[in-house]
Amino acid sequence: MKPINTIDEVIQTLDLIIEEAIKNQDTLGYFAVLYQKVTRKVKEEIEQNYFEDGQRMEKLDVVFARRYIDAYFAWKNNKPLSQCWEVAFTQATNNNLLVVQHLLLGMNAHINLDLGIAAAETSSGKNIDDLEEDFKRINNILAAMVDDVQRGLSSIWPFLRKVLLWLGQVDNLLVDFSMKLARNGAWNFAKHMADTKKPVWPETIQTRDKKVANKVGLITQPGKMISLVVQIIRWTERGTVANKIQKLRR
Repeated sequence: MKPINTIDEVIQTLDLIIEEAIKNQDTLGYFAVLYQKVTRKVKEEIEQNYFEDGQRMEKLDVVFARRYIDAYFAWKNNKPLSQCWEVAFTQATNNNLLVVQHLLLGMNAHINLDLGIAAAETSSGKNIDDLEEDFKRINNILAAMVDDVQRGLSSIWPFLRKVLLWLGQVDNLLVDFSMKLARNGAWNFAKHMADTKKPVWPETIQTRDKKVANKVGLITQPGKMISLVVQIIRWTERGTVANKIQKLRR
C-alpha cells in the first residue's frame, strides 16, 4: 500500500476498499462508505476555510484515517491490530447484524479510540487546547452526516422510519451512542494522551483499546427494546451486501 499523506489519497484508498467490498460482498464496505462521505465533507470544509487551521485539520484527518486504513489492511493480511478493530472486523461475518450495527462497530473503534490518538499526535509538542475549536467543528461534521446515513438506511429498510417514529428515536438511534457520547470521550482521551509522556503512550492506548473493545456488546447485544427494533428491521431489510453498499454510497 502506498503511503497516505493527503486527504485525496485517503479518499482514493477508501474507494479501493469500497470497490473490494462490493466485489466480495463484504460488510466492511458499509463503514468505508460512511467514512468516505465524512472525509469528502472535511475536505470541502477545509477548502471553504471552515476550520481555524486548515493545514492542521488536513494533518489530523490523514492521521485519523490512517489508523482505520492501517487496521483494515492489517486485518486483511493477518497482521496484529488494535483489539477494538479486531472485534469489529470479526463481527463482519455475523449474519445476524444489521447495517446500522456494522456502522456502529466501526464508529466505536474509530471515534472512541482512533480520534483521540489522532488529535494527540497532531498536537504533539503543542498545546492541545489550541485544537479544541477545530475538534468541535469536525465533530459537527460527523453529527451532520447522521441524516445522510439515515436516508441511506431508510432506502434499505423502508419500514425503518416508521419504527423509529414509533419509538421517538429518529434523531437518536445513531447520535446518542456513536456521536455525542463517543465524541466527548474522544476529546477527554486526547487531553489525557497529551498530558501523558510519550513513552507511556503504548500502555495508555492499550488500556483504552481494551475498554473500547468491551463496549461492543452494547452494539451486538443491545437491550430488549432495541433488540425488538433490530428484529423488526431485519424482517424488512432488502438487497445483497453489494446492493446495500451502493445505496449507502449515493
